[in-house]
Amino acid sequence: MALTTQDPTIAESESHLPAPSGRTRRRSLPPMTLKLGIGLSIAGAIALFGLIGPNFVGDPSRVDNIGLSAPGGGFLLGTTQTGQDVFAQLAHATRGSLTIGLVVGVLTLVLSTFFGVVGAYVGGVVDESFSLFSNVMLVIPGLPLVIVISSYVPDKSVWLIAFVLALTSWAGSARVLRGFTLSLRNRDYVLASRVSGERSWRILTVEVLPNLIPLLASQVVFAVIFAILGEAGLSFLGLGASGSFTWGTMLYYAQNGLALRLGAWWWFIPPGLMLALFGAALSLINFSIDEIINPKLRSQTRAVRRSWRMSRAQLQSAKESTL
Repeated sequence: MALTTQDPTIAESESHLPAPSGRTRRRSLPPMTLKLGIGLSIAGAIALFGLIGPNFVGDPSRVDNIGLSAPGGGFLLGTTQTGQDVFAQLAHATRGSLTIGLVVGVLTLVLSTFFGVVGAYVGGVVDESFSLFSNVMLVIPGLPLVIVISSYVPDKSVWLIAFVLALTSWAGSARVLRGFTLSLRNRDYVLASRVSGERSWRILTVEVLPNLIPLLASQVVFAVIFAILGEAGLSFLGLGASGSFTWGTMLYYAQNGLALRLGAWWWFIPPGLMLALFGAALSLINFSIDEIINPKLRSQTRAVRRSWRMSRAQLQSAKESTL
């Protein structure tokens, strides 16, 4: 049996190498930019409000003889025409809308990963059939299909609305993931794993999926935005969840109660503002993920930031040096 020993010169050179520090390990994490910090702060605050808010408010469906009243008198955001507490409705509506967004995001992640990543890695007939099915789902108009399904189901729950929205939103993500997976499956480290006899499921989970994490996160964030805005549109048309509170149902009831004509701003502005803030927060997070995925975009962003700190003379000299 042959024994192999390390070259003493190599061992001596390796002994002088600095040990990896915690600071070096931290540099491998995504950088915390201003956009990412603002987006995470706003989205986290709204998610926390939806998580614990309903536990500290009353029944949002309770009808009182107070009638339409402005904020005050024990009601933080006033009441509706039937005396219902708007703040209690907003807390439960936040939980309902976030539940729909979370369910759609998870279902979109599972379906797009299965039909996009697994199909592209396996290849052959499986990839062709998965790609054909994704193309068929992609050309089906999503909003009309959701309207038709919602209109024919009399008793619609939050889970049914989330399932219908997820059914019409995963195909685009699957196409994007398929393209990236086709490029990854021909990389040297993936081919080396195949040659060494690694199992397919281990290559997918260890070699392929970790390289798709930023792209998967971006697709999930986009799916959550689509789900919340799509549910708000359906509810505004009267096709939302029955017996549940979401931001869309609050806007629907405010429209039917002539809140805008009566000047009851406390009835329709809070859900609209929550929709806008949460959508903007997720958009900022998505932009930050795009910068992590695309190094060229990240370098362009840094160049714009440096130009903000440069004087006019420095900016002009920098432009002339690039010409």
